[in-house]
Amino acid sequence: MPAVRTNPILQAALVDLIDLSLLAKQAHWNVRGTNFRSVHLELDEVIDQVRINSDDVAERLAAVGGSPDGRAATVAATSQVPSIEPGPINAPVVVAEFAARISDAARRIETALTELDEDLPSQDLLIEIVAGLDKAAWMLRSQIEG
Repeated sequence: MPAVRTNPILQAALVDLIDLSLLAKQAHWNVRGTNFRSVHLELDEVIDQVRINSDDVAERLAAVGGSPDGRAATVAATSQVPSIEPGPINAPVVVAEFAARISDAARRIETALTELDEDLPSQDLLIEIVAGLDKAAWMLRSQIEG
């Protein structure tokens, strides 16, 4: 059986994006309190964006000869996104925690960009993803910063 090839930068971005989408869905189901509806709906927007991003990264990884690994066990073992506690979460806590998680994921991807200097299409894809994550984090932060 041939060895599985991967690009560690794209793979790391993939698992973080998958985990962000799963954690955001968990928060979406459990958000409570003030501004419930707007936070509930905003999380759906974030989830949609991050799922599209993860699919784009996985397809790019496959296109460059890698083998994307989005299995639950791989995501659980390698994601750098902090988990959330189970159960109800107050809307202001969800907003603050996800603004931070999204920003942190964007910074991890951004930090790795220079390692893709010889693969400009992958770098370009990740730059676009970082811009979208920055916008999503800004929109969340704007709800708590005055």
